[in-house]
Amino acid sequence: MTIQISSTAFANGAAIPRRFTGDGEDVSPDLRWEDVPEGSVELVLICDDPDAPTTQPWVHWVLYHLPASVSELPEGMPTATRIELPVQAFQGRNSWTSGRTTGYRGPAPPARHGVHHYHFKLYAVDCDLGLHPGVDKAAVEYAMRDHILDRGELIGTYQRP
Repeated sequence: MTIQISSTAFANGAAIPRRFTGDGEDVSPDLRWEDVPEGSVELVLICDDPDAPTTQPWVHWVLYHLPASVSELPEGMPTATRIELPVQAFQGRNSWTSGRTTGYRGPAPPARHGVHHYHFKLYAVDCDLGLHPGVDKAAVEYAMRDHILDRGELIGTYQRP
């Protein structure tokens, strides 16, 4: 069974409201999920943009060390590498090299580059990945490579004129 992930901010395949983008308040949207498989220990959330004009998808959010008992994230999650409230989790580096380099950074595609797709991927893993706060997407993906029990995905879109 696939993890079902959703948001009240936008439907799967629909446009992400400006509030959650680099053109708006740049706060994370609320997310909720269900059907996390038994035996899950940790959840990992990665949001990236494969339409970015870069060699690898542009990373917008890396959140991990989230207990499998958690079933939602509220809007406007803190951006620190180590979060205690509203849930306990670690956050990793996004693709920005200046400004806020950890935590959520919303869509900010190049102007006139067309519609970009933002993939919010939630993974259920069977162990504590043992990662420190502040690692990058590649380190998280490497650590969970043989431990993924299931995953779910929510895709939002955004474009600049």
